[in-house]
Amino acid sequence: MPSENVSEAEGAKSAKSVPTRTVDDQLIEELVGRAQAEGLQLTGEGGLLQQLTKRLLESALEGEITDHLGYDKHDPAGKNGGNSRNGRRAKTVLTDVGPVEITVPRDRDGSFEPKIVKKRQKRLTGVDEMVISLAAKGLTTGEVQAHLAEVYGAEVSRQTISTITDQVLEGMAEWQNRPLDMIYPVVFIDAIHVKIRDGAVANRPVYVALAVTTEGRREILGLWAGDGGEGAKHWLHILTEIKNRGVGDVLMLVCDGLKGLPEAVETVWPQTIVQTCVVHLLRNSFRYAARQDWDKIARVLKPVYTAATEGAALERFAEFADTWGRKYPAIVKLWENAWEEFTPFLRFDTEIRRIVCTTNAIESVNARIRRAVKARGHFPNEQAALKCVYMAIMSLDPTGKGQARWTMRWKTALNAFDITFDGRLSAARQ
Repeated sequence: MPSENVSEAEGAKSAKSVPTRTVDDQLIEELVGRAQAEGLQLTGEGGLLQQLTKRLLESALEGEITDHLGYDKHDPAGKNGGNSRNGRRAKTVLTDVGPVEITVPRDRDGSFEPKIVKKRQKRLTGVDEMVISLAAKGLTTGEVQAHLAEVYGAEVSRQTISTITDQVLEGMAEWQNRPLDMIYPVVFIDAIHVKIRDGAVANRPVYVALAVTTEGRREILGLWAGDGGEGAKHWLHILTEIKNRGVGDVLMLVCDGLKGLPEAVETVWPQTIVQTCVVHLLRNSFRYAARQDWDKIARVLKPVYTAATEGAALERFAEFADTWGRKYPAIVKLWENAWEEFTPFLRFDTEIRRIVCTTNAIESVNARIRRAVKARGHFPNEQAALKCVYMAIMSLDPTGKGQARWTMRWKTALNAFDITFDGRLSAARQ
């Protein structure tokens, strides 16, 4: 019997819910139908969505002042109650459907503090998020202003847009100083260059450090503005900061062959292996060669970086030097100077080789950053440049699918890392 009662109750509840949904659908269809019949646009200035937004906001504000005063509008209970309604004031707020003019109720003693549209608030939160999203894609304040005017009919000053995007600065400072993991299997480091107008427009580096966590997730450790060049001395300062934020060990650090960097890394993490990016090495090689020889050089160099052992790689490199050394001695010297940092990955499992012999992992991130930076042209100061780069980074993977792909890609390699590096990863997890 009890089960039958439960079943009947559930059936009744289900039966009641169906008409509610039907009424809602009918109401929406009726509103849209009436708007179309009367020639009222659904969107745009004076459209149905704007009118609905106005009614909803004003209804919510009326509910708030009722809660504040403790009685409904025109209720005799409020007579001689000490505080009462005191008219309304007009206000225009920028919403997702454009500017909406609303009337905000007031109370006599001025103690009413609305929540849905606060005092002096001129934008709903969705607008701020939209502006930040547009800026993260590299749109300038002028372009964001034009977009809001064209799509929503909203006149928003450049200063207001700049003020909205400045909201990210507090979050950026907190993110930049957050504690980090105790150990990372791999850290990729690189720099992108931005134009900053400091007296005269000049190229300035923004340093990026990207790590792979012990779970295989991608984590950008931070952003740092430099005063020129990718000097090892500046990287020493950055790596020391990363260590001070909790990173006690890094198994491998992958870079583009910066001179003096291995010594800087050893100062911070003595056990870390520094690996030169093969892709960067090839690109730098092509700088010394004629365009018509690039494909031939690439074919001869491939057996060098795909060799089974370091000894085999040395033999293949000797063959390359014999073939091209006389025509392009600078390429031979380039590889000889980078040899010590180029060969470490040849001693490891193929899974580790595949993952760390290139900085493509950070290059894909930098490509997104460069699109945002290029769209802006140049920046008035260092903080504006960092803000743009930070917003681009925060909008990298809105769905989380990228992180899922990273984790799957790194799963096998992380097992190989733990074996190759004598359990340093598993020891850190305990």
